[in-house]
Amino acid sequence: MSETRSDALPEVGELVAAGAFGRLHWLREERTDYDSLAERANALIDLLAARRIDYVLVGGLAVAQFVEQRNTQDIDIVMAVKDLTLMPELEVTYSDRDFVRSNFRGVTVDVLFTRNKLFDLVRQRFTTQRYFGSRAVPCGTPEGLVLMKLFALPSLYRQGRTGKIGLYESDVRMLVEAHPMDVEQLMGLLTPHLLATDIRELRSIVDDIRAAIDRAKTRPFGEPRADDPHPL
Repeated sequence: MSETRSDALPEVGELVAAGAFGRLHWLREERTDYDSLAERANALIDLLAARRIDYVLVGGLAVAQFVEQRNTQDIDIVMAVKDLTLMPELEVTYSDRDFVRSNFRGVTVDVLFTRNKLFDLVRQRFTTQRYFGSRAVPCGTPEGLVLMKLFALPSLYRQGRTGKIGLYESDVRMLVEAHPMDVEQLMGLLTPHLLATDIRELRSIVDDIRAAIDRAKTRPFGEPRADDPHPL
């Protein structure tokens, strides 16, 4: 697993709190204060390290390590089922074969199990060490995160979860654009884990994303102007 310290993000807790406090219903409900939420998220990362859990951070927090304009209020991690017993502080609210949604002192923690072979592949082959403030955290690589997002898309489409679909496809586009990668190779890794019809549709989605990136590079707006507004 490689290690990267340059351009470290703020602490995990700060990012989780910032994502949560950007949601209007959180502000309306006044569920907890910013500092308390940040401390709880950081405490989870510290517990995982203290108990030597072999995990990898994925989801929005990991994506935020590699692209701008991404925040989240949840923590998503990949780890073995057996290691869940080492974390009794995670209060499970939903579970299925490959996934558990849990609560850690008010922070939502989604756990994806390595008995899913694709999740284990990401943990084994597509993990790097990144720094969130002073904390070194095992984090999915851009390629690993694209694998995770593409793997989830067919199920999201079948469920009609249009908000998540838009977010995940945006994540894929930003990651592919910022970190050139062999997407065809990633599609080959996905093939054993999805239906042939799902792979066909994913190839169409990837083609659309590539076309959108190319269009953005060739729009005839000309060179930057001195009076252009600062991007939001």
